[in-house]
Amino acid sequence: MLLIALVCAAPVIGSYFTYYVIKPTGGSTSYGALVEPQRPIPEGLVVTGDDGKPLALASLRGKWLLVSVDSSACDKACVTKLYFMRQVRATQGPERERVVEVWLRTDAGNVSDVIEKAYPDTRKLIADPAALTAWLPVDAGTSLTDHIFVVDPNGNLMMRFPKDPNPSKIKGDITKLLKWSSIG
Repeated sequence: MLLIALVCAAPVIGSYFTYYVIKPTGGSTSYGALVEPQRPIPEGLVVTGDDGKPLALASLRGKWLLVSVDSSACDKACVTKLYFMRQVRATQGPERERVVEVWLRTDAGNVSDVIEKAYPDTRKLIADPAALTAWLPVDAGTSLTDHIFVVDPNGNLMMRFPKDPNPSKIKGDITKLLKWSSIG
């Protein structure tokens, strides 16, 4: 009888031993780096909207946000990020309405007509660079303008993609988020 009890308890004992003594690290299935702990959009972060009126960034809650930060001059790296965000959103098929592209500009300069025409669906908002630096984390050796960030529909910053990202891997992460999340 004792032998039967030991055989039945062996899987449970083995799992506790593995989890608490060996402590497996596990693999990562996401390309982007998860931001832990999640950082909610600061309530005091006010941006200037496309129409020139002040807008609380937290008012964009309810959709998945792909966020890029750069100046209004928008160099080649900036245009590449905007292109990747547009393409990743477009490849989501019927789920694309759940994703909003947001370009947080760090100055009030004019956006070129070429960018305006190429990215009409991208929200072009002006934000305070100091407030963005306090909210958005970056990798060592990179700057705020190097990354694409993901904000969930609850308003939490939850993922950051590396500098010079692979758009097909970004697409994979966004597809998984939209598939497994019923919010937004």
